[in-house]
Amino acid sequence: MVNLNKLILSGNRLSSQIPDSIGNCLVLESLMLDDNMFEGSIPQSLRNVKGLQVLNLTANRLSGTIPDTISNINDLQELYLAHNNLSGLIPASLQKLASLVTFDASFNDLEGKVPNGGVFANLTAISVTGNKLCGGIPQLRLAPCPTHTIGDSKKDRSKSLMISLTTTGAMLLLVSVAVTIWKLKQKPRSQALPTVNEEGFQRVSYQALLRGTDGFSESRLLGKGRYGSVYRCTLEGEDTPVAVKVFNLQQSGSSKSFQAECEVLRRVRHRCLIKIITCCSSIDNHGQDFKALVIELMPNGSLDGWLHPKYSIATLNNTLSLAQRLDIAAHVIDALDYLHSHCQPPIVHCDIKPSKILLAEDMSARVGDFGISRILLESANKARPNSNSTIGIRGSIGYVAPEYGESSPISTLGDVYSLGILLLEMFTGRSPTDDMFRESVDLHKFSEAALPDSVLEIADPKIWVHNDANDKITRSRVQECLVSVIRIGISCSKQQPRERMLIRDAVMEMHAVRDANLMLASSLAVEHEREVDTLIGHAPTISK
Repeated sequence: MVNLNKLILSGNRLSSQIPDSIGNCLVLESLMLDDNMFEGSIPQSLRNVKGLQVLNLTANRLSGTIPDTISNINDLQELYLAHNNLSGLIPASLQKLASLVTFDASFNDLEGKVPNGGVFANLTAISVTGNKLCGGIPQLRLAPCPTHTIGDSKKDRSKSLMISLTTTGAMLLLVSVAVTIWKLKQKPRSQALPTVNEEGFQRVSYQALLRGTDGFSESRLLGKGRYGSVYRCTLEGEDTPVAVKVFNLQQSGSSKSFQAECEVLRRVRHRCLIKIITCCSSIDNHGQDFKALVIELMPNGSLDGWLHPKYSIATLNNTLSLAQRLDIAAHVIDALDYLHSHCQPPIVHCDIKPSKILLAEDMSARVGDFGISRILLESANKARPNSNSTIGIRGSIGYVAPEYGESSPISTLGDVYSLGILLLEMFTGRSPTDDMFRESVDLHKFSEAALPDSVLEIADPKIWVHNDANDKITRSRVQECLVSVIRIGISCSKQQPRERMLIRDAVMEMHAVRDANLMLASSLAVEHEREVDTLIGHAPTISK
């Protein structure tokens, strides 16, 4: 172990404390322990690893303060501490690290002043959102730090008391305090979420959600995920049912997932994104914290359920036609184009896959679940991947961009990769985690090898439930369409980010494919009707 140059253990379920013996790895250059369940404090012994360049401890359960001794690691270039329970101050000594180019401590319990020198002077190099910080460079838009010291405050308070604290004043003060305490006891504890109130939504109470879901009963359960459960809910006085996403606050990261979704959803408005109606941040009947989002109900469930149904008999009513798949693909691409190109700052979803795509009553698609999304602070128009944070592997196996496993920054191109895999899955019917994809063969290479002549052989067989597989014209039309879509999927899911199709190009190409298929299908339908009319016109009449 002492001769290790790199230690990468990202995305496991490792727990307990990070051993102090890590400080014995004197030649270690990269330490990647992100997305695990490590507890305790950050080892002080890391100061001994003078040549450490990348330290990623994101998405664990670490507590305590950020060790000031990290500033002794002179070669440190990238420091990622996001999504933990770290508290205290950001050490001012970190701004003296001349090599440090990236710092991410978002979504912790840090407080106090953000340094404004060194790496902290570069807006695109740092991320400190989701804390209780103040100061820093103006572009961070944090609240200013108090200008006077605690000692000054005590002096001012003493002077004020000496002047104003008469017997009558004291009695009035006691009465006022008593009334205030009484009022506070009457109100349930809740966490302020101005981001939602600013949008004009009315906050819903825990009791209203409890009644609307019949006590969060199993019969109302629509699905479960990593951070919570989704229930069908009918609020009092409302005819339209809604969906309620209840966060499991015992799961590490769920509270921050709630904050992330609130922050993203308050910023976005698009027909292809799931709509947040309101939220609830209160306490339940057991006195425990309770957080939930109320979102529009998608009666046709997720795309995953349609691509990989549990039943064995395929019918017109439980499968997706080619036209429906093209519509859904266009909707998803439109949503990503909006997030990447039309939101300022840009937003990266970070977990595009079929289970995150929800289908409305008319089978139109909505992209949902922004629990691990990222709001970028750098312009999306720059050539290099735009990001202000890196969190190691963030996303789902099979869909996550390969560069994330190498500690590359989160970028819109990561979403493009996931989109490419999603498209290939939608039209081949094969999941990227299918048992057939092992060793050197994956969904990308499998699809690429079939172009162009063998594309019908890899197409989802359920497509033919809606089309006549024996009709030559239909087969030719389907093949031409599939070749175009598979090519888009392959271009989006290239291994190297710089080689991937830009989202604006994907929008244009997907809409062109969908529109061409629609026009051809319409012309074939018209031609078919004419043939039927001609046959009827030439049919012999039978006299009585």
